[in-house]
Amino acid sequence: MGRLCHGDRRMLKVAPLHGPSERARLDRVAAWIDAWAAPLAAESMSLADAAGRVAAGDVRAELDLPPFDRAAADGFALQADETVGASAYNPLPFRLQPASTDAGAGCAVQVESGAPLPAGADAVVRLEHATRAGAGTIAVIAAVFAGQDIERAGDHAKRGSVLVAAGRQLEGGTVGLLASTGRKRVSVVGRPRVRCLLAADGVSEPGGALLPGAVYDANGPMLAALIARDGGVVVQRSRIGRDRARLREALALPGADVVLVAGGTGLGPGDVAAAVLAEAGELAVHGIALRPGESAGAGRAAGGPVFLLPGTPAACLWAYELLAGRAIRRLAGLGAELPFPSRALRMTRKIVSEVGTVEVWPVHRTGEGEAEPLAPFSEAGLVAATQADGFVVVPEASEGYPAGATVTVYLHSRSR
Repeated sequence: MGRLCHGDRRMLKVAPLHGPSERARLDRVAAWIDAWAAPLAAESMSLADAAGRVAAGDVRAELDLPPFDRAAADGFALQADETVGASAYNPLPFRLQPASTDAGAGCAVQVESGAPLPAGADAVVRLEHATRAGAGTIAVIAAVFAGQDIERAGDHAKRGSVLVAAGRQLEGGTVGLLASTGRKRVSVVGRPRVRCLLAADGVSEPGGALLPGAVYDANGPMLAALIARDGGVVVQRSRIGRDRARLREALALPGADVVLVAGGTGLGPGDVAAAVLAEAGELAVHGIALRPGESAGAGRAAGGPVFLLPGTPAACLWAYELLAGRAIRRLAGLGAELPFPSRALRMTRKIVSEVGTVEVWPVHRTGEGEAEPLAPFSEAGLVAATQADGFVVVPEASEGYPAGATVTVYLHSRSR
């Protein structure tokens, strides 16, 4: 298998998803994506750099965990049956033995949590349950049972058992677990390489002078952040404007798993993205029943997928989240679902939506179990995303939700 699991051109060869005068249904476009977007080929990398990556296969224990019998608390290792009857009113004496010796009858060995369990011991009396009773002697004031505060070899995991299942994202705890087995490298799903082509005019770079009649570029930095969140890496970011020749040339370049074209997706005379994609490869869809994001499109060029994202930042955001982001997340092994926690909340006011269109609507949490719709993205732009605690995805078959309806709200991280 090569790096591109979707590298076979036939996997992207599909009939147009809609007629020339209608918008494609979002679920059909999602199905088109899912038909070819599978996790990329695995690559080996240092465990120290693997946080956030996805395990390409089951990762198994290379030794028992723990690798030996050990104390699970600071205290004194001894034989549990010799502590029967011990209490504050009946302290039982034990001779202290050096750490390198066995815990024989009537003896105890002082241990720290995680230290090997001395031979002969089958329990640990915690420090607070023993007192010093003279030179080389302790008195136990609480009975213990066999196995108390000890861990046997393999209690946590046996050699060869699965520690991390294929498809799980590696986090701090899982990285630490794998390191505890002596593992230095791990096999992870490859990172999707994404080329971003910014096809809008009248745009200035943030940090530079704002040219007359221009706006600062929001899409470039926004897409870079979203791609990184979804496990991808931007291999090229080019501002090509609405130059047909430059766009056609950029679409023909190899070396990317996904190409994003931001801007030029509308129906105006300067909107050339869809026409150029049709010339350079295949235009599978242009125009989607999604608000914001109606002018989005998708197809292929140079053997790989291309997503056309609207130039308006709010529309670019949601076309990415529901289309291009879905593909990138699947390629990275993260799954297609939106990367937000969700809650069932009750709407304090109604949401009105157009039947036949999927609409993303920002909401604000107003109390325990409640959310209030805010001004839609079509009115507030990206400000709606910063003011909202989350959003509702209204399905195409719905005309909205009445006040009091309980709906699924996707929450931004700060609002969990």
